[in-house]
Amino acid sequence: MTAVAAYDERPWLAAYPEDVPADFDFPLVPLTQLLDDAAEAFPRAIAITAGSVQVTYADLVNRVNRLAGGLAAGGVGPGDRVALVLPNCAQHIEAFFAVLRLGGTVVQCNPLGTVDELRRQLVDAAPAAAICLDKSLDVVQAVRAETGIRTVVVTTLVEYFSPRERLRLALPLPSSKAQRRRLLATVDAHADIVRYRDLLSAVPARQAPVDPSSDVAVLQYTGGTTGIAKGAMLSHANLVANAYQMRLWLPDVTSGGETTLVVLPLFHVYGLTMCLLTTVLLAGRLVLLPRFDVTQALETVERERPTLMPGVPPIYQAMVDALRAKRWDLSSIRVCVSGAMRLPVEVQEQFEARSGAALVEGYGTTESSPATHCNPINGLRKAGTVGVPLPGTMARIVDPDDPSVVLPPGAPGELVVKGPQVFLGYRAAEQVLLPDGWLLTGDIAQMDDDGYFTILDRKKDLIIAGGFNIYPAEVEAAIGDLDGVAESCVVGLPDRYRGETVKAYVVLRPDAAVTVEDIRDHCANVLSAYKVPREIELRSDLPRTVVGKALRRQLIAEELEKAGQS
Repeated sequence: MTAVAAYDERPWLAAYPEDVPADFDFPLVPLTQLLDDAAEAFPRAIAITAGSVQVTYADLVNRVNRLAGGLAAGGVGPGDRVALVLPNCAQHIEAFFAVLRLGGTVVQCNPLGTVDELRRQLVDAAPAAAICLDKSLDVVQAVRAETGIRTVVVTTLVEYFSPRERLRLALPLPSSKAQRRRLLATVDAHADIVRYRDLLSAVPARQAPVDPSSDVAVLQYTGGTTGIAKGAMLSHANLVANAYQMRLWLPDVTSGGETTLVVLPLFHVYGLTMCLLTTVLLAGRLVLLPRFDVTQALETVERERPTLMPGVPPIYQAMVDALRAKRWDLSSIRVCVSGAMRLPVEVQEQFEARSGAALVEGYGTTESSPATHCNPINGLRKAGTVGVPLPGTMARIVDPDDPSVVLPPGAPGELVVKGPQVFLGYRAAEQVLLPDGWLLTGDIAQMDDDGYFTILDRKKDLIIAGGFNIYPAEVEAAIGDLDGVAESCVVGLPDRYRGETVKAYVVLRPDAAVTVEDIRDHCANVLSAYKVPREIELRSDLPRTVVGKALRRQLIAEELEKAGQS
């Protein structure tokens, strides 16, 4: 059919900048090779800035090798999985590469996750060891027996503090006490807990043999669109390729000369590839922020002068709002790539006008390491689209019910992608790879005649709030565990800052004495904060299909009509 011809011709190639190759032989090397190459070429360049901490590439490789040696002495070896329950901090980067140095697999975990969430992931992953902050230790210990973790390594956010900062922290002042409570947790002496700093005295480890094509570098948990946590197996080759794909897409970058502001969490695949791996490939500097606070971020931009700032739309919206109230100097930033959720055109235009940076929208999935599409930074951009496929990536639109049928330009259907960044599969779940290697993304999209893709909707009911995936079934299950609840239906509603916000419609059992606050408090105890419904409505019943299924779309339509958005 004519659609196949349009696909085979790759119409999007006309949009590629002249210096970007459509195809590229991505190196088959371990992920650690990116770090080693950066340290060899720029040993004195700063790799990490975290507060007052400055770590050069030479020092980073040295610490990675010694940490790997300490983990090896504790029994971690090739093929072992190691859970990282860490925020954005220098230890996260060191531990990430140290596990890979041993030929192990990194299991990415949310340090703010609940016991139930961590348990589900780690029971499936069965890691040999876990590395966590002191503030996350209780959660890790609570699931340790069920997951078979042999070794727990504990670090603190003050690990890198200078002697002067440690002295200030120890002062008997109210401000120092408050900071200690915020930064530190008491860790009792246990024979089965290892201190992170003690591992750094070990003999440095050498690189273990790795097959980049088949060895899993990262086990990244995602619910896809089902809400059931699945471990996406990302190989060394997948992640190396995606780092190179983004490197090729960034114009005018200089090896050893870029600085990335890291406001995305590194435990999320978007932050991992777009911030950590792409920057290390460039031998650039990573300026770490533990979480996004708009004032702190803007102060950091003025102080550290980053050139790159990957983010999500709520970050750019918050900066736009802050720039209305006060002038901030963002002139150092040249390129921002937005992903994880739709970028409103007005946010893009306002941010570019106030910052002078180029802000482009891209697209990806956990299963594709994650990036597959992006608007050209130098070249034709189409606002409202996610751009064109990255170098080495193929994409097409297929019939959602029969992926063997390729649809013509302009027709909506399911987006499928293929490329070196597409994962090996799930660790233990149904697969979304077609026999010829195409990945079913679960997103409904369309391609125009120029090869630009627009995401129209999701095939299923995934909610994306602030760049985080929220699965209605998981929230509904949590609400259903509360005595007095008969049923619930959870939807995502448009939100100016977060993209979407969570609303729960709850039907109570007769005579149940359950309040909205009871439901919210219960959810806060069992779910991560970003999953807790912002809005809760008690109802006597729910709209249903003829087979009794709650009509999410009707509930959303009612809300949009009330808000005048129908």
